[in-house]
Amino acid sequence: MTTDLSTALSRPTALITGGGTGIGAAIARRLSRDGFDVVVAGRRREKLDEVVADIEGAGGSAHALVMDVTDPASVTEGVASLGRCDVVVNNAGGALGVTRVEDGDPEEWERMFASNVVGTLRVTQAVLPLLRRSSRATIVDISSIAGERVYEGGAGYVAAKHGTSVVSETLRLELNGENIRVVDIRPGMVHTEEFSLTRLHGDRAAADKVYDGVDRPLVADDVAECVGFVVGLPQHVNIDTMVIKPVAQAAPHKIHRGPIDWKDV
Repeated sequence: MTTDLSTALSRPTALITGGGTGIGAAIARRLSRDGFDVVVAGRRREKLDEVVADIEGAGGSAHALVMDVTDPASVTEGVASLGRCDVVVNNAGGALGVTRVEDGDPEEWERMFASNVVGTLRVTQAVLPLLRRSSRATIVDISSIAGERVYEGGAGYVAAKHGTSVVSETLRLELNGENIRVVDIRPGMVHTEEFSLTRLHGDRAAADKVYDGVDRPLVADDVAECVGFVVGLPQHVNIDTMVIKPVAQAAPHKIHRGPIDWKDV
């Protein structure tokens, strides 16, 4: 069930999908500090409420919207409850599994495609009429370096994130001549509380090993800072694609594990 937000949103408004945890929650906090009413959308009400409470406790304005991007009716109802939308951040998605192509689970591939690609499509289609009323209209799609580079054991996620990036690139061509910006953010290794744990089916030891020995992987706030930057630029400036990696990561398959001399004062 959604909440009618049509009269509650008075300032520039940002809708963030997958906003209950990790990168989505960090983006919601950042855009709130930048003066947006933020609508934090996701499937788990308790997680959304935690983010809203955090933002409101810091003096910001936030609203929870229970919405599943893989459910057409949920997206239609959720977006219909908004009176305005100036920025949409398509962050909902994620990875499942690290198997070779020959061992891949088609159901997991379908779930990744449904959230990362079709979910992005569905939300974008629903919110475009609201964006067309805005002087700050911006679509930010959170893809991945997997959206441009392949690696062994990641084909399902790589295919899905290539799809996310292709949606961004195509939409930018199709909206050419309108005032709507389309930005594709491609993070590398980001240490969040759930990404690797979900991908590795709840195996905490395996999830922790992903980041073992990596000196300063990205955190969710790093990605949020980049989103805040691209959204805050003058409306005529579009950052088509932004690739973000920690210094320790040269490529998906090239990661330095060990200390780095940061020359910190």
